[in-house]
Amino acid sequence: MKLLMKIATMVCSAISPLLIAHNAAAASEFVGVRQIAAPDIERGSDLAVTVWYPADAGGKPITLGESPFFVGTDAILEAPISRGKYPLILLSHGAGLGGTPEAVSWIAAPLAKQGFIVAAPAHPGNGGANRSATQTMKLWLRPADLTATLDEIEKDAVFRDSLETDRVGALGLSAGGNTILALAGARLDPSRLASYCDTDALNPSLCGWVRQSGVDLHAMDMRLAGRHNEDKRIRFAMAIDPAPVDVFDARTFPEISIPIEIVNLGQPGKIPQTALASGIAKLIPKGRYLTIGDASHFSMFGECKAGAADLAESEQIGDPICSDGGGRSRFDIHKQLLGMAIEAFDRELKSAR
Repeated sequence: MKLLMKIATMVCSAISPLLIAHNAAAASEFVGVRQIAAPDIERGSDLAVTVWYPADAGGKPITLGESPFFVGTDAILEAPISRGKYPLILLSHGAGLGGTPEAVSWIAAPLAKQGFIVAAPAHPGNGGANRSATQTMKLWLRPADLTATLDEIEKDAVFRDSLETDRVGALGLSAGGNTILALAGARLDPSRLASYCDTDALNPSLCGWVRQSGVDLHAMDMRLAGRHNEDKRIRFAMAIDPAPVDVFDARTFPEISIPIEIVNLGQPGKIPQTALASGIAKLIPKGRYLTIGDASHFSMFGECKAGAADLAESEQIGDPICSDGGGRSRFDIHKQLLGMAIEAFDRELKSAR
């Protein structure tokens, strides 16, 4: 339970009822959280998987995702799961400061409160103390982490009887969005991935770190990079600011058969090229494309604490992690993103019962 460390004194009301207004009959009063281990043969180790779920009273209050920069999200550790059957959402986190399941608790917990089981594996090497440029750039390993998570949760003693196994969706943020597109059937182009950091034009922050780490993408073994990672158990997928999107083989997007909803953060012309997905959405037969014009890529991080922007500058983080695209607060942007996610997953996984 190393990732579920901070014990809180009470569960506050930070997750507003306004965020979970849809389908109130399916909503839960409490959000439970547990960790399970998913064996991963390819990585040669178990994945730490954080699972949020509708819960009854009981267990220990905790706060997930809090850091010197970001406000955390409250849940109940090992609370009893509420009686019923629930759709499952596989959640893929980003890299760097957003590179842990706990970092995306702000969206996972409200989805669980709305009546979903949400499972997020920690993609090894993508964040935290063991962050690795080599592992971060092995994008083709990430979809298999979600497949391994699905395999394990379907037989887990706590969750197996509470899952609607024919109603599985997937949600990804940033690098997690890239993962979700691959899980749906898109394939990476090894040559595009190998040349991704030849210049800083596409992603100066990431590529600068890759070079500083001594990683040469052209020297990396890419023999498996273009493989097919589709998991046909997934019925619907949603990708928020997927990045990088410019390392896929565009010819594979028309092969995706499930509905895909893609959300870009920012105004046209200001969305980073490596995350711009409007063209991709047009290639996907059941693709849908939306934007939030007054948001930014950093809006997918947790809400910043007072003084976090100055702290990030003093610690030479290098990215404006507390900067959104307009005058609205990050809380309000999260509220809109949550509303979009709840509407989409309700529509695709809860309808036509």
